[in-house]
Amino acid sequence: MRPPPQAGEVKQVFPSVVVAKQHNAILIHSLDEAAVRAGLSIGLPLANARAICPELTVYDADEVADRKTLEDIADWCDRFTPLVALDPPYGLYLDITGCAHLFGGERALLQIVSGALGRRGFAVSAAIAPTAICARTLTRHASGKIVADGGEAEAVSPLPVSALGADDAITAGLRRAGLKTIGDVASRGHHEITARFGASFTALLQQALGQGDGPISPRKPLPDYIVEKRFPDPVATDTVIALNLSALAHMLVTAMDKQGKGARKLEASFFRTDGAVRTITVEAGRPVTKPEVIDRLFRERLEALSDPLDPGFGFDLIRLSASRTEIVVQQQRDLDANVHDNDELSALIDRIAARIGGKRVVVHLPEDTHIPESAVQAVAAQHHLAAAAQAAWPERIEGEPPLRPLRLFDKPEPIKVPFATVPDGPPHQFTWRRVTHAVVRVEGPERIAMEWWKQNGDGPTRDYFRIEDEAGLRFWIFRDGLYDGEPAEAEDEAVPPRWFVHGLFA
Repeated sequence: MRPPPQAGEVKQVFPSVVVAKQHNAILIHSLDEAAVRAGLSIGLPLANARAICPELTVYDADEVADRKTLEDIADWCDRFTPLVALDPPYGLYLDITGCAHLFGGERALLQIVSGALGRRGFAVSAAIAPTAICARTLTRHASGKIVADGGEAEAVSPLPVSALGADDAITAGLRRAGLKTIGDVASRGHHEITARFGASFTALLQQALGQGDGPISPRKPLPDYIVEKRFPDPVATDTVIALNLSALAHMLVTAMDKQGKGARKLEASFFRTDGAVRTITVEAGRPVTKPEVIDRLFRERLEALSDPLDPGFGFDLIRLSASRTEIVVQQQRDLDANVHDNDELSALIDRIAARIGGKRVVVHLPEDTHIPESAVQAVAAQHHLAAAAQAAWPERIEGEPPLRPLRLFDKPEPIKVPFATVPDGPPHQFTWRRVTHAVVRVEGPERIAMEWWKQNGDGPTRDYFRIEDEAGLRFWIFRDGLYDGEPAEAEDEAVPPRWFVHGLFA
C-alpha cells in the first residue's frame, strides 16, 4: 500500500480508462485526460495500454448505466429547450432555435450548460452551429466555438477527418489517400468521394460543411402548446407552486382559445435546482377549456401521489404543456339538460381518474359475440364515455326470467358432478366450493359452440343450464364437451366432459 500524502504534497493522479469487450478483445472504451497525456487512445487493447502505463486504473464499461446517465442529462437539458435528441453513446443535440435569447444569447447559454454540467463532475465539450453535424464535429476538436450561418465550411475545414465521426475504415482510407483534414476532403469532387466511400459519407460531409442538414429526432414529441415560468430564486412552498401552476393554466387556456382548442392531455414538469425533473400527467374525457378545471385535475393528482412532489432546494422552472388537444365543438347548453349531466359525469370521471389512474375507471361496452365471457368489453371511461352512452344492449323480455346471470364470473369455476343424465341432460347434484347442492329445478340446455375460427378448429361445445337448488339459490352452469356413446379405443381414451359454474342469478 502507498503511504497517504503528507501535508504540502500534491496527490498523484493516475490515468483511468473504461474498457469493453469488442471482437473478442478487451479495448479501451473511454479514458480521462491523464490517460490521453500518457499516450493512450480509444480502441487500444488493454494489454498494450498496461504496457505503456503500468499505473493504469481500469473500470468495466456499463452501457446500461451510461445510457441512463445520458437520459438523465437529457431530462435536465429540457429546461433549455423541449427539443432534445440523443446522440449515443455520449452525445446530445439541443435545438435552441428561438430560445437562446431567454438566457442572454448563444454564448451565455453555452456557458450556462457547460458550466452547470462541469460542476456536476462531467467533462463537457459543446459547440453551436447551424447544422447538427457541424456542431457535433466541432465538439471533437473545437469545443466552445459558435459558428454563424454560412460559416460552417470555414469552421470545420482545418479539423482532422476523424472529427466527422465516420467509420474507422473510412477514416483510415482518407488518410491513406492523403486527405488528412476535412478541407482536403471537401476539395475533391462529390462524385469522387461518393464512388470511393459511399453516399452516406458524402451526406455526412455536406452536413458538416453546411451544404445540407438532416433532421434530428427529439426523444420526446413536441407538445401542441407549452407555457413555462422561470424563477431567479427557486420556489419550494406548496402555495407558491400552486399559484404559479394556476397562472400557467390561464396562459395555456388563453393560447388554446385563440385557435378554438381544448386540452385532452396535460403535463406539468417541475425542474429542480439539483437537476432532477418530475413530470405529472393528467387526462380529460373532453377538451378542457377552463383554467379552474386544470387546477382541480392537478390538485387531485398531486394529492393522490404515492411519491409526493419533493421540491428539494426548490424549483427554478415550472412548465405546463398540452400534449394532446382537440377542436372544441360548441353545443347548445341552455335548453338541453343532458349536456349538463354529461359534463358533470365527465368531470367526475376526470377527477377520479386523476386520483387512481385513468385505466382503473372503466365503462362496459357490448361486443357482437355469443360467447358469454366475451360479450362485454371494459374500456377506459375517459375515452369511451360517448360510446357507452350510445351503446345498444339487448333488451329483457317482460315477464320472462333473465337469460344471463346478474353476476358472471371472469373465469368459470369447476364443479364436481357425480352423475348426470346423458347424453345432454343436467346434473342431479353438484359440489362447488366444498358445498353440495341438490338440483330441484332445471331450464335448458342452451347449446353454445365456441368460435372455431379462433380455436384452431378444436373449440369445445358448451351446454348451459339454469338450475335451482333446494335452498332457492340459482346457478348458471355448463358442461364443457359432449358425452360419447361409443366405447373409446384403448390407446386413445376419450376425456370425459367437465362441468363448471359460470354465474349466479341471485
